[in-house]
Amino acid sequence: MASVSSSMDDDDDAPVDGINITPLVDVLMVVLVMFILTATAQVSGIQVNLPKASSTVSLSQPKTKAISINTAGQIFLDAYPVTLPELEDRLRTEKALNPDFPVIVRGDATVQYQKVVEVLDLMRRLELSQVGLVTGKPN
Repeated sequence: MASVSSSMDDDDDAPVDGINITPLVDVLMVVLVMFILTATAQVSGIQVNLPKASSTVSLSQPKTKAISINTAGQIFLDAYPVTLPELEDRLRTEKALNPDFPVIVRGDATVQYQKVVEVLDLMRRLELSQVGLVTGKPN
């Protein structure tokens, strides 16, 4: 009988038939929250009243450079104020590091058209092919 009782003690060490998924759910919830926070991030810092267009194309990519032109005609590169020569230097440096990076131009609807043309002409001189103009949706 002693051998029977020892075999019953071995049943306590038997593998569990189920899987505890609580840690997996916790990890997935953290990943979901991080995804939501990063997916809703936008280029911030400069308030620009965008002109309206019937359809818009999203150019959201990790290495996208955003050029903003506010109502006063001041130029910003990724929310940092720059002059046109500084913008050219910084874009030239970025092109040397990554020759095929996209650029988006966010011009205020009331800005002088000449400022936007100067920035677009700079893109042409630097031979940047992935240039997009950001617009808002019509009301």
